[in-house]
Amino acid sequence: MTDFIQQDLSGSRFDQVLLTGADFYKVRLDDAHFRDVDLRGLDVRDAVITGRLRGVELWDVDLSGEIGRFVVNGVDVGPYVEAELDRRMPERVLMRPADPDGFHTGFATIERLWDGTVERAQRLPPEALHRSVDGEWSFIQTLRHLGFATACWVGMALGDPKPWHPYDLPWDQAPGWDDVPWDREMQPSLDEVLAVRAERRALIGCVLDGLTQDELDRVVSPIANGHPPETVPVAQCLRVVLNEEWEHRLYAERDLTVIEEES
Repeated sequence: MTDFIQQDLSGSRFDQVLLTGADFYKVRLDDAHFRDVDLRGLDVRDAVITGRLRGVELWDVDLSGEIGRFVVNGVDVGPYVEAELDRRMPERVLMRPADPDGFHTGFATIERLWDGTVERAQRLPPEALHRSVDGEWSFIQTLRHLGFATACWVGMALGDPKPWHPYDLPWDQAPGWDDVPWDREMQPSLDEVLAVRAERRALIGCVLDGLTQDELDRVVSPIANGHPPETVPVAQCLRVVLNEEWEHRLYAERDLTVIEEES
């Protein structure tokens, strides 16, 4: 086995090369060309894909993520997917608020949904909540990441330069910041993480109290050494938190099902 680490292979040609089982991590394949390739069993995570796939055969493919314009045989299926997800999960529409009342409703809804998910997790043995399913974050790690998201984005809205808690967990591909906690392997208990989560909910409450349209439109600056890379309105900060809470609860519910079935 040969390791290629921090090498520039731009423009290289791979012809009749066997790469079965190869591992690509932080590899740039922008503008790459694939012809007559076998991608059966492909596992792609945390990738950005734009371009064209022509003359391909897609059988038994599971795709999850953010889908914009996605044309399949001449049909943009993106709007159909969004409409179907909204139909299946009516609360999903509430995660896209535009006014103060909408944000109050959105956060009240996601808090209620998460309370049910936490009750489900509390019925499992404590060690199960540190278990990773298919390489994804454990339940505890998921809650820790949501703590980071709230600290980062709501911290921006409140102008707090250091809103962090030691349990906070950035996303795995984050560039790293000197003053932001990042210990993926620590294993606090569910009660310990929930205590921090209660504090973070209180932060959100501080923003929601007396929220006005002018406050939603107010522009704030990044706090985590350039994350996000530009100034954004308070409304976007709150929508990011809502989206993170929504999506990660779905992941948590999915993985709890696997753990319950195997217990």
